[in-house]
Amino acid sequence: MNLKIKKLLLKKNKSKIVSLTAYSKSIAKILDKYCDIVLVGDSMANVLYGHDNTHRITLSNIIQHSLSVRKGIKRSLLVVDMPKETYSNPIKALKNAKLIMKKTKCDAVKLENYKDNFKIIKKLVNNKIPVMGHIGFTPQFKKKFKLEGKNIKEINYLIKTAKLIEEAGAFSVVLECVTPKAARMITNITTIPTIGIGSSSYCDGQVLVTDDMLGLSGFYPKFVKKYTDLNRVIEKAIKKYTRDVKLRNFPSKKNFLNGTRVR
Repeated sequence: MNLKIKKLLLKKNKSKIVSLTAYSKSIAKILDKYCDIVLVGDSMANVLYGHDNTHRITLSNIIQHSLSVRKGIKRSLLVVDMPKETYSNPIKALKNAKLIMKKTKCDAVKLENYKDNFKIIKKLVNNKIPVMGHIGFTPQFKKKFKLEGKNIKEINYLIKTAKLIEEAGAFSVVLECVTPKAARMITNITTIPTIGIGSSSYCDGQVLVTDDMLGLSGFYPKFVKKYTDLNRVIEKAIKKYTRDVKLRNFPSKKNFLNGTRVR
């Protein structure tokens, strides 16, 4: 087993796991100093490409961004989302997961639960491909954004699903938008770490889309805490640049190259 994954498993019930998304080397380099897990999420569909959902991200999109992120990662566990339609059956899933692992040198792949696809997880794990599961709200397969685990029937289904994902060999599972009660029960019952998003502090760790928590994406559901407002910071800088250009304050003499190498 990957040493980074071993270290992650040791955090179960001991210390909280920190995870954020990255799509480029520059952001990954910063996250690597603080995060246990850096996820190249298919959320890039919304954040970078302006799509309404995650469905149109391709394998080549994911691989290309993961190659950039990989250059900024030294210590964190690098997990890559498998896009929708890339793991619709075990054979297809294995082929595409192998390609992602080979091209990007990532540590693991993540796939969302759909129609009890535990055989796919087992197939990948048996072929030495570490897998992170994902239950609750699964954006690749569910259109309606809603909280899950609101009654005993839903909670029992989520618990059963999480246990089957664990038994299939996954090293962790994302819980997206499940009730605090469900999150607590799943976390207590499973031996693998649970990573929450909109699923309370009962999870072993938390993940957010970096652009959301930095105030860049414009998407701020209740479960996202906006730690800064980079939209405002960037706009202020752009306005200052625009003014300097129009007033001929930029470039000044100190901005001339004077024979120095162009980047």
